[in-house]
Amino acid sequence: MSEEARRVFEALGELEKIADTRARALALGEVLKQLPQHNKRLKKLRQQAVQELLAREGASLRTVGADLGVSFSTVQDIAKGYSSSGSRRPKKGQSQAE
Repeated sequence: MSEEARRVFEALGELEKIADTRARALALGEVLKQLPQHNKRLKKLRQQAVQELLAREGASLRTVGADLGVSFSTVQDIAKGYSSSGSRRPKKGQSQAE
């Protein structure tokens, strides 16, 4: 795990240690309220990073997948902005926005 990711999870773990029950509940509520927006932003940032990796000379879905430790189809899904099961993907000939 990267140092940055470790620090994020460490900070989340600190929420559990808040001794005052009311303060802990409030802090957890604040984090939970903000998570959906952060998840959207993180997914977009990951998509951009994967697209940058794919744009490198000689890169392929398979080489990027190997670099990231995921399957080539996961790389393809991330690059296209898919984040749910295939049942929610656009049909052939439709764009994702439709």
